[in-house]
Amino acid sequence: MATNVYGFIGLGNMGAAMCSNLVKSGINIICYDIAGTAERAPRGAGIAGSILDVALASEFIFLSLPDGSIVTEVTKDIVKAKSRKCHTIIDLSTTGPETASKVGNNLSKENIIFIDAPVSGGKSGAVAATLALMCSGPDDSIEGLTEVFNVIAGNVIQVGQEPGQAQAMKLLNNFLSATAMAATSEATIFGLSHGLEMKTILSVLNVSSGRNTSTEDKFPKRILSGTFDAGFATALMSKDVSLYHDQVVKAKTPNDIGDVVSRLWRQTNSALPNSDFTEIYRYLSKS
Repeated sequence: MATNVYGFIGLGNMGAAMCSNLVKSGINIICYDIAGTAERAPRGAGIAGSILDVALASEFIFLSLPDGSIVTEVTKDIVKAKSRKCHTIIDLSTTGPETASKVGNNLSKENIIFIDAPVSGGKSGAVAATLALMCSGPDDSIEGLTEVFNVIAGNVIQVGQEPGQAQAMKLLNNFLSATAMAATSEATIFGLSHGLEMKTILSVLNVSSGRNTSTEDKFPKRILSGTFDAGFATALMSKDVSLYHDQVVKAKTPNDIGDVVSRLWRQTNSALPNSDFTEIYRYLSKS
């Protein structure tokens, strides 16, 4: 593992933390971020001046990017690199099944293996290397990357062989997370209106059937504390839920709850731009 060079493109909240853990483990990393690499790169990582530099230096390239359109453009730039070393791209982003499938098909024509590998667990999970990493792609390629995946994730689960399957898993997970966050906010506000204290509400919920990740983690650590700093933007949650909604419409599966939840997150993002997704509680409190 240590003899290979791994590229890492995208050093945002999640990417920087994952890249840092790879470097700390002794993996040879060269990284790049269009917003400025030197100030975002972890100590010990190689600094690339462009996507081209990463493609020429790395056998494997990790992507951690905001959306599918950016992933599509970055992979096109990698393909354009003449004499590139890159033979495998691992996309840690949330892009949706359609984008992942198209990117995978395009890369296969260029003899580049594509691993669809979105992660869940937020910034805190990225820092602590406790993320859930769901992946789909060739069995042998994923098996060969397991040791590297274990550096950034506490749970690595292969969900299929085709690009897009891991994205479907990630979208349904984020839809459930978004639903829990919104529903817990509404329920808590109802309880407060009857004179209950938030700490009491959470204590009861967390030993009862209403327990979820919002009651166990987000509310005690980010909302009760007043910090609202989970490290995941409302805009990204809105994007993910909208992606889920769009895919459900195309799949013609039930979407009654999806309609309501996607609309609510769009409204929250419009009312609170540049906010942390836990601030949906603030939005609903003022509604």
